[in-house]
Amino acid sequence: MTLYTDIPTRSEIDALWRAEVPAAVSIYLQTAPTSPGEAERIAYKNGVREALAQLGDVDQKDLAALAEQLAVLEDENSGDFWRHQARSLAVFATPASLRSFRLPNRLTPAAVGATRFFVKPLMRAVTFPQTAFVLALAQGSARVLETVPDAPPREVRVPDMPADVASAVGKASIKDRAPNRRVQGVEGQKVRMAQFSRLVDSALREVLPGHGVPLVLAATEPLDSIFRVHCRYPDLVPHSVPGNPEDRGDGELVAEARAVLDNWYASRLDEEKTTFNERFGQGRTSTDLADLARFATRGAVDTLFVDIDATVPGEVDDLGAVTFGASDAGGLVDEIARRAWLSGARLLAVRHEDVPGGGDVAATLRYAPTG
Repeated sequence: MTLYTDIPTRSEIDALWRAEVPAAVSIYLQTAPTSPGEAERIAYKNGVREALAQLGDVDQKDLAALAEQLAVLEDENSGDFWRHQARSLAVFATPASLRSFRLPNRLTPAAVGATRFFVKPLMRAVTFPQTAFVLALAQGSARVLETVPDAPPREVRVPDMPADVASAVGKASIKDRAPNRRVQGVEGQKVRMAQFSRLVDSALREVLPGHGVPLVLAATEPLDSIFRVHCRYPDLVPHSVPGNPEDRGDGELVAEARAVLDNWYASRLDEEKTTFNERFGQGRTSTDLADLARFATRGAVDTLFVDIDATVPGEVDDLGAVTFGASDAGGLVDEIARRAWLSGARLLAVRHEDVPGGGDVAATLRYAPTG
């Protein structure tokens, strides 16, 4: 079973949150990689119907064009698309565009018709992408595995991946000396490993995404440290699966890699909460929706914690003032998240119990408010 995933990039999220159009539809569905796709297609059609019904006074030409965009995925010819899914599907449509993301996270179903996209649930896949790659690296071999929840590991074919240290540098053995005797002994072996690491890193760039999907290394020293020096992939996890990966099968390696990944996510979240507590003592935090709307509008938010499932009806004006009540798209929480993200804040889409203060949102601020 394969999980097909599309982790959104920063620029794609920016474009979704900046969009202001006459009519926008956002749909989130739960999907299953083992499903033939028919149940998901029916759920999508129902979501389209629900979202379109929420649109108010929209020009009929725009409404027709929007319905036409959404119908692309309803057509029977899109069957392959529905059979190749992950755990959730996010679809965003305007009269002139259609964008979808297959996500490894289990998200709450939603269908929203408005003049802005409902983006906040999508941020869960950016905060904690559940898909990952595992690089099993040893002096005698190199292989890449893809791991996703609820699915067995899949080996990824990497063109030009070197087979081992010695052959990668044109030697019969890693202990071979250079003709002028410059590379020999333990230091010479480390040089060979560095050359090997650079070739592996170069090959990986052909198959790994630009960013966003973690890479977990399984290796022993000194190759572990040497590869980390030469790896340019931005999402290499700082902790490794210990031990020689050649001694373990794919399933065992992936299970240990997922444990490494879960512990890393937990430690990052704990660090963020610790920072929040420190900033609280400095007067540089907030958990109040109305205050956070103003801070986000002014660009004062440094890190924003958002309950991924929270929806509070209301609107925010150009100066950041809040009006509770009827709202467009995702309401106050989504709008605060949108403004914070577009001002350069880091956004952590978490479960309710992980929001400091026990509310729907919380933030550390770039400076202490003066009034």
